[in-house]
Order: sequence, then C-alpha cells, then structure tokens
Amino acid sequence: MGTGDGIKILFLLNGIFFLAQHIWGGRVIWLFGLVPYRLWTSAWIWTLLSYMFLHADIFHLLFNMYTLWAFGREIESLWGFRRFLVYYLVTGVGAGLFHAMITPFSMVPTIGASGAVLGILTAFAVLNPHRIVHLLLFFVLPIQMRARTLALFFGATSLLLGITGSPDRIAHFAHLGGMLTGYVYLKAGGWKRKFFQWSRSVRFAMRGEEEKARQMQNTIDKILDKANRQGFDRLTRKEKRILKKASQLFKKTSRNPDA
Repeated sequence: MGTGDGIKILFLLNGIFFLAQHIWGGRVIWLFGLVPYRLWTSAWIWTLLSYMFLHADIFHLLFNMYTLWAFGREIESLWGFRRFLVYYLVTGVGAGLFHAMITPFSMVPTIGASGAVLGILTAFAVLNPHRIVHLLLFFVLPIQMRARTLALFFGATSLLLGITGSPDRIAHFAHLGGMLTGYVYLKAGGWKRKFFQWSRSVRFAMRGEEEKARQMQNTIDKILDKANRQGFDRLTRKEKRILKKASQLFKKTSRNPDA
C-alpha cells in the first residue's frame, strides 16, 4: 500500500455506509449504530467498529473527512498504511467504549467518526506539539494556534460539555474517549520501546557474563590439566591464585543452594 491509501480506504468505507444509510434508512443505524445499553446487554460488539462509519448528515461526514485528511496525511506518511489504520480503529473503538461506559443505559444510537478523527488530531499534536495550525472558526473567522493547544482545547471542551449535559445531541464523551485512547496508545508504545531496549541490554549483559564464565571455566580446566600432568608444584603463582579463587567461589555458592 502506498502513502495515503489508508485515508482513501476510510473515505471509501464512510462513503459506502453513508450511501447505505440513504438507501435503507434507519435500519442501517439500528444494526450498525452504537447503542450502549444494547452493547452491554446483548453483546452487539461489532457496533464498536461499525458506528464510526455512519454519519448524521452530509455536513457531519464532510467535516470529519476533512479533519481526517488535514491531520491524517502526515501521520500516515510517517507511520505507514498498517500502523495508521490500526491506530485509527483503536481510537474509534476506545471512543465508543468510553462513551458506553459513561452512559451504559442509553438507548440512543451513537454514530460518527469524530472519536477516531480526534484520535488522529491527538497523534498530530503529540508528534508536532508546537506546529502552528490554521483554522476557520465557525468556518468564517481565521485563527491560528499550536497543535497541542488545539488538542487541549478540544479535550477540555468535550469534557466540559459532556459533564454539563449539552443539549446539542453530540456524544462529547466519545470525542474525549478517542483522544484519551490515542494518547494512552502513543505513550504505551513509548513505554514498550523502552522496555524492549532495557530487556535487550539485560540480555546482552547476561550474554557477556556467560561468556566470561565460559572463559574462566576453560582457564580453570587448562590449569587442572597441567596440574594433573606436571604436578601442582609446577603451576605458576598466577595459576595457583586462580585455582584458589575458584575454590573459594565454589565453597560460597555451595553454602547457598536455591530454595
């Protein structure tokens, strides 16, 4: 897959689902929208994936796809097709789960890619915290701000509107969940890399100790062979000192057996 193919596939899937909504109407939302109560009581697990490809109207779809394109191009170019798609889907599922946990008894279907798209925005802000982003506020007023500031603004707004129960029929906790999932996912990746680097250094150190032990054993074997052939008195002072240290080490370890 080439650069940008992940975004193209997401565009295509969202377009297909949007077309299906207009052909079959509410049945598509009923089958593929995320209803928290139905998720927990009837295990409609597939809706955690499918809900993010449905949209309320053409403006909802175009806004999410534009945001995905604006911030996702650079992320996919940096990460590659597979990692980009995995991250997108993980943040989308995380957004749905977060919303479903906050509102477990809700019977209102949740639809839209906003949680996953804001996960992409979070990745952009983490990777480019000081990048200046140019926006049209309310599609009219041009403004600019740092990517990190923009992400924090969206996160704080989603939290505030979610807690106060905004009447705008937007799943603000899903937005917040997508951003939190993305942030934790990215940080966990960093911790994972640090762990593997640490474990690799430990393995190398252990291999080094094993090599030293083998060399020491070979030296001791050669000294003992010489002592058997020529007698202990023919050993040099250094060879006798090595045998003495090896004997002391053996006595010490034999007094401390493993439990």
